[in-house]
Amino acid sequence: MFSRRDFSKIAIAATAARPLFAAKPNSKVNGVQIGVQSYSFRDRDLDAAIAGMVEAGLSSCEMYSGHVEPKGMKRDELRNWRTTVALSEFEKVGKKFDTAGIDLYAYNYSFREDFTDEEISRGFEMAKALGVKVITASSNVTTARRIDPFAKKAKIRVGMHNHSNIRPNEFATPENFADAMKGMSEYVAINLDIGHFTAAGFDAVDYLSKHHERIVTLHIKDRKKDQGPNVPLGEGDTPIKEVLQLLKAKRYRIPANIEYEYKGADTLVEVKKCLEYCRKALA
Repeated sequence: MFSRRDFSKIAIAATAARPLFAAKPNSKVNGVQIGVQSYSFRDRDLDAAIAGMVEAGLSSCEMYSGHVEPKGMKRDELRNWRTTVALSEFEKVGKKFDTAGIDLYAYNYSFREDFTDEEISRGFEMAKALGVKVITASSNVTTARRIDPFAKKAKIRVGMHNHSNIRPNEFATPENFADAMKGMSEYVAINLDIGHFTAAGFDAVDYLSKHHERIVTLHIKDRKKDQGPNVPLGEGDTPIKEVLQLLKAKRYRIPANIEYEYKGADTLVEVKKCLEYCRKALA
């Protein structure tokens, strides 16, 4: 039985929490949905990350698997967790985003060559439990062939995420995307990181224009060309404004997710700066 003091504590906690989610955030700017990859808030747990999104005014999220998977596990331990964890835990996570007024758009679950079929299948079950219709994945090019039948069955699109280092069987170049999608269904798609794409020497605006139908999400970050570093938005060579203006002009329904990776003093302060940059770019 709760004492009067217990009820008082609960009431105080509820009152303190209520203003946080009283007004739903809205980061859709002139028809373009600006969101965030929760990896941006990798310095805090999921609840604190969601609170940060609300404070920043972000209304769409692509959730990093590191915000739900246990930390410090060995590979076999993590595989066992993925294939046995109760899906109700993912349903609870989805409800947290609903309560905060944030659209959980995608789950970042990176299928790799060493994944078992059960581990691949489980990723789609997790996505369904979360309520998302998109998975993003830092995957291998050849793994797309294994993913496709699972994606078709689940009717969930998988956006392959690119990095800048050009390596065998990894996503970095337009040819890598083309190889992965050749002969595959529409469910094998693209998560285009425009910062990495620029650093690798490619034109994000041209690629978006030509392949927008296969792109399910964008990652918004700024980098210098020739494998240059991550820098604050507007200080690198990535055509962020041009990309966002193209989304606006063509009305492409592709979320543009901020991924804060450069070195800054405070995560929330820097994410707010990124969002403000995007708002101004779309003005």
